[in-house]
Amino acid sequence: MDDFTRKFNVIDKSSEMKEIIRAVYEALKVKGYNPINQIVGYILSEDPTYITNYNGARSMITRLDRDELLSELVKNYLDSFK
Repeated sequence: MDDFTRKFNVIDKSSEMKEIIRAVYEALKVKGYNPINQIVGYILSEDPTYITNYNGARSMITRLDRDELLSELVKNYLDSFK
């Protein structure tokens, strides 16, 4: 067995999701869309055309699992009541 320390990079999924949603929200806003309506439409339908291609927003949001995204959004919403 090796006697050295291994280093692993841990990716915080919650932080990554927040960054992606924030970037997608801004891209939709810049293009003149209602970001809330577009993101909800994408989550409900899984149709990526709800999200603009501007600044790579569509490819970013499609990397996220919709169920995990929805769970994180609900969790953050409910945590805001604490």
